[in-house]
Amino acid sequence: MSYSPFLWLRSRLGFLSRKPHHIIRRHQAIFPVALLGAGFLLLVIFLADKTIQNRTESAHSSDLIQVPDLDVAVILGCSEYLSNGRKNLYFSHRIAAALELYDNGRCRTFLVSGDNGRHSYNEPEAMKQALIRGGIPAEQIYCDFAGFRTLDSVVRAKKVFGIDRFIIVSQRFHNERAIYLAQKNGIDAFGYNAQDVHYRGGLKTRLREKLARVKTVLDVTLLDSQPKFLGTRIPIRTDGG
Repeated sequence: MSYSPFLWLRSRLGFLSRKPHHIIRRHQAIFPVALLGAGFLLLVIFLADKTIQNRTESAHSSDLIQVPDLDVAVILGCSEYLSNGRKNLYFSHRIAAALELYDNGRCRTFLVSGDNGRHSYNEPEAMKQALIRGGIPAEQIYCDFAGFRTLDSVVRAKKVFGIDRFIIVSQRFHNERAIYLAQKNGIDAFGYNAQDVHYRGGLKTRLREKLARVKTVLDVTLLDSQPKFLGTRIPIRTDGG
């Protein structure tokens, strides 16, 4: 049999043409499964989001007139500064909202709850100092140093600090999730919505919030999640003492 460059080239091209088809068939088998999984995840995110929105719709407001007069306001923590050294507007707006509550007689005492998991990071102390600079007496500010996440802050307010009726101070999207957790734990809470933040970092926070809502619904319906720490009770006195 004589050698033919044409036959050799055709055999090579045939091999190359068969290999992509094999890969394509495999991808075609995986694609529907991936698509189904993505669709299911989006459905879960949508349902968790709508559940929390609907359950808390009448329990928060950015209008001070609609906020009930309660003894205690719980401020949910975040860092005072961003990683680039700039002031965190989420923090500043929450402090401003808390001062509005106090100045208008909506509350007398504050519980600042946040993360103090390491010595160099102390959200409650930063909030306390900001409130003091705003004119709040130090003796009217309690610190929860184990508010590592929203669930911890809300549940510890009741189980550690002995309050089951309070105002929650944060941005609206955060308040909705916190109020939902409060309702599921027998707490009568109303959210005062601090001014929101509108920039690229705010969008990132929103996307993270969608996933946090899925975790929140799982925490109260399936996992029965509890705060990382409880410890000794520290009852908040609301009689001015």
